[in-house]
Amino acid sequence: MYILPNEQQEKERLRIREFAEEIIAPEAAILDKEERFSPELTIKMGEQGLLGLVAPKEYGGQEKDTLSYIIAVEELARVDSSQAATVVAHNSLGLTPIINHGTTEQKEKYLPKLTSGKHLWAFGLTEENAGSDARGTETTAVRDGDQWVINGTKRYITNASTSLTLGVTLQVMTKDSNGRSNLTTIFVENGTPGFESKRMLGKMMWRAADTSQLTFKNCRVPYSNLMGEEGQGIRYMLKALDGGRLSIAAMGLGLAQGAFEMALKHAKTRKQFGRSIGRNQVIGFKLADMSMKLELARNTLYRTCLLKDNGHPYAKEAAMAKLYTSEIAREIADEAVQIFGGSGLFKDNPIERFYRDQRLLQIGEGTSEILRLVIARGLGV
Repeated sequence: MYILPNEQQEKERLRIREFAEEIIAPEAAILDKEERFSPELTIKMGEQGLLGLVAPKEYGGQEKDTLSYIIAVEELARVDSSQAATVVAHNSLGLTPIINHGTTEQKEKYLPKLTSGKHLWAFGLTEENAGSDARGTETTAVRDGDQWVINGTKRYITNASTSLTLGVTLQVMTKDSNGRSNLTTIFVENGTPGFESKRMLGKMMWRAADTSQLTFKNCRVPYSNLMGEEGQGIRYMLKALDGGRLSIAAMGLGLAQGAFEMALKHAKTRKQFGRSIGRNQVIGFKLADMSMKLELARNTLYRTCLLKDNGHPYAKEAAMAKLYTSEIAREIADEAVQIFGGSGLFKDNPIERFYRDQRLLQIGEGTSEILRLVIARGLGV
């Protein structure tokens, strides 16, 4: 299968790389240090079309194919995972479910605002006892006439408490006419009485991205805020996660690429015993292994993008791509710190931030353990 990016995709790669290096890179370290989400920087990303990459053009989006979207995420993560996380959560988990399952009225209401580059949307899944086990969801929605009454809490939700956040797609438990509990998805807009969002601080990684805890106390929203059909939330969630895993894989690939480039540059310029350390076989072999892993990860991810765009099943391959890229990101970031030596342990060296940022990749959008289960099931075992 031909998986090399075409001329237009490579042109877009260079455009986004230039933006990331010139606009994001100078702010990345200070935002990380201050653990500060930047609305201003997010709006600048919006001006580049990065907050509407997957949306149809009729709603103001870029309508990019999957590979083009993944390349954009890759280039952002090559410089800063926090900004890449903001773009990924908005596109993959915010926009995509609305595009796939929203009514015409819901799309017309939300998508033009969410592609304008001035607003964000979140997806509320994780709870204290619900993550890998989505059926452990304890947040409930009870129908009361033409309204839903929502109670419960969510946590670790990206983009949910910023000044740009318009609302959240919430996964809740509802009961059908027979009293059986099922997962359902409902839109809740910011500012709705009974809905509060609070930023969670003290993170090791993605410190400039917004991570929130959500609380719902007798929060009432119109019944028409239902996304799709009642009781189909698990299906919508799994479909969103399949696509979301590709974007997290892109973050792993981009982070690994950035860490490799830093290590390679250092190995060529750092001298010990009268020559660059890269000329030592032990360092050269480390770099060779890094380059090989990057090549394999990129081909695995890009091929899965083409499967998706051509309408083929890709759930197993998405799990493989996300699992592999997250693990090589860990390995490459670790070896990069080793190549830097003591200087790689200080916060004035970007590799220290990359080393921390990679850790979430083995947890978010499906832990490595769950992904191995997905792959095994895809093999029929």
